[in-house]
Amino acid sequence: MDVLKYAIIETGGKQYKVAEGDTIVVERLDAPEGSQVELDKVLLVAGEDGVKVGTPLVEGAKVLASVVEHGKGKKILVFKYKPKKNYRRRRGHRQPFTKLTIEQLVL
Repeated sequence: MDVLKYAIIETGGKQYKVAEGDTIVVERLDAPEGSQVELDKVLLVAGEDGVKVGTPLVEGAKVLASVVEHGKGKKILVFKYKPKKNYRRRRGHRQPFTKLTIEQLVL
């Protein structure tokens, strides 16, 4: 029986469940497109030898990923309004992101 190897990592204040070959969208990282990044905040690792839970991080574990592209998400409109005071403010925001492809889980 083939056991699925995966890890739970943290980047940009969010947690992601990743396995080799996955593509994830994370908060913007300062790395050029095509480069390789090392994500070392690994909270949990599961593989053939069971599950290892970090306290808070798993010692020596890291995830190697390559940067596919950078971009901006869909526009979110922020509308502020105060009744009877003629106060209205409409503002847009596009959150920058980085798309990563997981290449290797180093346990």
